Amino acid sequence: MATIAEHQQMDTVFAARQDARAQDGGIAEAMPYLPAASSPFVPDGVPAEALTWAEAVAPGGYTHRVVARGTRIRLDDPTGEACAHLFLLRADAPHERLNVADTVKIPWQAYLGAGHPLLSGDGRVLATIAVDTSTRHDAFCGTSSDAWNTAKYGDARAESPTPSGQSLLTLAAAKHGLTWRDLGPGISLFQGVQVEADGAVSWRGSAGAGAAVELVAELPLIVLIADVPHPLDPRAQYVVGPLRVHAWRSTPTGPGDPAFTSSPERTRAYLNTIDDVEARG
Repeated sequence: MATIAEHQQMDTVFAARQDARAQDGGIAEAMPYLPAASSPFVPDGVPAEALTWAEAVAPGGYTHRVVARGTRIRLDDPTGEACAHLFLLRADAPHERLNVADTVKIPWQAYLGAGHPLLSGDGRVLATIAVDTSTRHDAFCGTSSDAWNTAKYGDARAESPTPSGQSLLTLAAAKHGLTWRDLGPGISLFQGVQVEADGAVSWRGSAGAGAAVELVAELPLIVLIADVPHPLDPRAQYVVGPLRVHAWRSTPTGPGDPAFTSSPERTRAYLNTIDDVEARG
């Protein structure tokens, strides 16, 4: 027969199970929506059943996902305080990853916006910015480092109240069998910077609440996102707002798209991408 202690332990387990099951169907401010069609924030014009990814990312949080070629990824900044630090790797060949230098060199444009291709170091387009209602982005500074956050906020650990982008992206990468060595400089969306005449980089902040960016995956991708303050944000407090992510099946950029033919360099990058995809079958 079970002892009194064993009965008490069983009661505790049953109570814990009952409490856990009582949470079913609840909605939190930050959570993945499963199935994706259950998201309360389905983008206009997108059938809910078409969604393959729907998530609300908490301030100071992160997310990650593998997406197919042709997937359209929408990021929303509902409060005007989000700062999505983005890093991309090719899902079927993770050694091919975002190269910020080529991303600004090939289009001859350092400021990100609609039509801008995000390139790998192999001359192929990982993703294209298809829609941009923010125009406040950054391809210069990268995300916040552990050293920076520790100096400014006193802590940078992923589990702390003030995680750095470095710590969160490293954690997200680990979910895909990757390490910090697989990461490089990324881009930041919704918080912009500007290069002044003397070469100094100044923070411009956000364009306000309600801005959105849509990316088209030109290759199968590992998408890593950390929602943390921009490293040049002058505010002493750790200020960042929530981020919404939705994705659905669409089509990659093709020859009929203005982004494909907007310059000889961009056309070559898209042709390199298509050539490699077709060669792999």
